[in-house]
Amino acid sequence: MIFIVVKFPVKPEHAEEWPKHVEAFTRATRAEPGNLWFEWSRSLEDPHTYVLVEAFRDGTGEAHVNSDHFRAGLEAMRPLLRRTPDIVSTTIEGADGWSAMGELSID
Repeated sequence: MIFIVVKFPVKPEHAEEWPKHVEAFTRATRAEPGNLWFEWSRSLEDPHTYVLVEAFRDGTGEAHVNSDHFRAGLEAMRPLLRRTPDIVSTTIEGADGWSAMGELSID
């Protein structure tokens, strides 16, 4: 499984409307084969930064970042951003679901 986190530093004047601006991109990505998780959240550190969390089955993440809708989505987002997004990506070897990431325990 590939796990991707992207921080989008949105221009302040576009922050409130960000979910509407990325609606088509969100729908298309959630419909992709191999998509296990896709969710937007707003950064607690900076209200003008949105964080995208995605997870894809092995072998499908590369198709996602090379897809036409991914490229079109990034191009549409570009004028709304303060700078280039920060991307963190990691592969969880042999994982085919969230259980492979471990368990949360609260003492």
